[in-house]
Amino acid sequence: MRDTTITDEVEALEGLDLHGLRAVWRERYGAPPKLRSVELLGLMLAWRLQVEAAGGLSPEARRAIRRPVGEKASPTAAAGARLVREWGGVRHEATAIADGGFLYSGERFASLSQIARRITGVRWNGPRFFGLRTGKLG
Repeated sequence: MRDTTITDEVEALEGLDLHGLRAVWRERYGAPPKLRSVELLGLMLAWRLQVEAAGGLSPEARRAIRRPVGEKASPTAAAGARLVREWGGVRHEATAIADGGFLYSGERFASLSQIARRITGVRWNGPRFFGLRTGKLG
């Protein structure tokens, strides 16, 4: 299904010159960017209009965009996943839950790092401790 209102607004931008695009921007969002490219300003304006109509990027997508090139997202465990690690001769198990937290020893933890600290008594990178990241484990 097509949202004619937003589609019409975006299509109307196609015939505008730089001054026209800046006028639309100024009317809706305040001072326009100091761009001289009709194409780029038109694309930016069309994107802003569509975000207003349909919503913006998810928090996960925003984090991915801000992440430096080549850097991978932090490993995560799907809800229900059991992460097992032996430490000090004792088997430790954490279970991922739907809200992004973890259950360990009957308690809820916000991160694997909190659990690793509880187990070892010192600060650890939780995903690394549980083997979700590469690196030598202690």
